[in-house]
Formats: sequence, C-alpha cells, structure tokens
Amino acid sequence: MGEPMEKISMDPEVLSGKPVIKGTRIPVYLIIQLLANGMTEKEILSQYTTLKKQDIKAALVYASKCLENEETIVI
Repeated sequence: MGEPMEKISMDPEVLSGKPVIKGTRIPVYLIIQLLANGMTEKEILSQYTTLKKQDIKAALVYASKCLENEETIVI
C-alpha cells in the first residue's frame, strides 16, 4: 500500500501545481472540504469513483502535515 504521502502529487501542469491525488485531477483541498461539510467517506468514494479509501487518508495526512508547523490563525 505504501505511505499515504506517496499518493499525493504536485505537478505545475496539473491544477497549477496544487496537491492532488496521484493519477487524478482531484485536489487534496476538495477532499478536505467534502469531509468538513459532512460528506462521508463512502459518499465521496461513490461520487469520485477513481478514489480509494487510502486516497482520502492520504489527503488527511497531507493536510495534517501542512498544518503541523503553521501558526495559529485567528478567525
């Protein structure tokens, strides 16, 4: 299965280099947004049939790593 981060790709030719699930044009931020808005993993997988359960986990791990060293943002 490999490490979750191996499933993330950034290519300037794909969505202007935004992180996507490797082999797709599905951006990490979209997966995070869908989960944040209450969509279940099962619903996401049925709507985006190229995704696998491991891809959703990879998106969450990627987002976590990005935020790990960020400063707190007051909203």
